[in-house]
Amino acid sequence: MNEDDIRKKMQQVLGLVTGDISSIRTGRATPALVEDLSVAVYGGQQKLKIQELSTISTPDSQSLVIEPWDKSIIGEIRQGILAANIGLNPSIDGVVIRISLPPLTSEDRERYVKLLRAKLENGRIMIRQIRGDKMKDIKEAFEKKEVTEDEKFQQEKRLQEITDEYVEKIGEIGKAKEQELLQM
Repeated sequence: MNEDDIRKKMQQVLGLVTGDISSIRTGRATPALVEDLSVAVYGGQQKLKIQELSTISTPDSQSLVIEPWDKSIIGEIRQGILAANIGLNPSIDGVVIRISLPPLTSEDRERYVKLLRAKLENGRIMIRQIRGDKMKDIKEAFEKKEVTEDEKFQQEKRLQEITDEYVEKIGEIGKAKEQELLQM
């Protein structure tokens, strides 16, 4: 059993979950809300992410400013944000796009907490799938007489410890995000 390989795979899942939940709106403006949105630009010939097309800043906790490097695509970026249907209403202000975030209602917060929990559970499922695959490998090695019964149990125990560690990390990330969501 290659422990480094298992940790690497589980760390990738952790990174994926962290990136996924960073796009959940918390009432505070962050570039993560829009940076990964794909926008059809240059007459629909290319689809690029907003972070590849512009600078995204947060002048205060309730607004975002997107400043495209190519001023000719400002309308296309605005349309892309509207098309993403994420509840943001961008407006063009000269050479920049301004987005004001309305405060979250308690109903919105509850909906986002549910979404957060679903995303966290998906992360836990991915971690457990990695564990399941490795358990199968350990069992096959035992059946082929490549490892003894004691080694099999030691490896399974170690694998479970690593799994528990990463499930706990996902839980900690989730608690922090939930606190952020429920803050008024």
